[in-house]
Amino acid sequence: MAGPQGEIETLIGLMARLPGLGPRSARRAVLHLLKKRDLLMAPLAAAMARTAATTRDCAICGNLGSDELCGICTDPKRSTGEICVVEDVADLWALEQSGAFRGRYHVLGGTLSPLDAVGPDDLRIPDLVARVIDTSTTEVILALPATVDGQTTAHYLADALAPTGVAVSSLAQGVPVGGELDYLDEGTITAALRARRRF
Repeated sequence: MAGPQGEIETLIGLMARLPGLGPRSARRAVLHLLKKRDLLMAPLAAAMARTAATTRDCAICGNLGSDELCGICTDPKRSTGEICVVEDVADLWALEQSGAFRGRYHVLGGTLSPLDAVGPDDLRIPDLVARVIDTSTTEVILALPATVDGQTTAHYLADALAPTGVAVSSLAQGVPVGGELDYLDEGTITAALRARRRF
């Protein structure tokens, strides 16, 4: 397809690659942006270009920011003894939003996945081990997904960190706050029973 229509279809195709957007949602979003070209599309395009040019990975933890080190890694009020390991930056941001963790983070950049040929050297696992050895880390908290790949990664990390002597823990799994048992799947209920504690 030639001309402007081809450019629109290209934009729709790119938008459809975003998480949570399929072809229909992408088409609606693009048409809305085109209707509000001056109010939305031009500022959005400019903001995206600026963000692409200035955003970088933190040299220590892998978080996103505009400097070599992110604000969490340079914050002197953060605990240096605890490192919370997450799969990606979205998980880090979710934990930060909760305000429950005041230590440092380490973003792996994914999970081990033999089917997708993702091994330890494809992730930031060697960086984590070196970081634990080089710092005064007392505990590594594994905040990885409760999937097969997430749990495989957690076991691999526990084994890789064992020679350092650091304490390794993982997040509790089970019934969410406000959750009702009849809405939960069997795996969640099983995990909750195994992680039970004295009342």
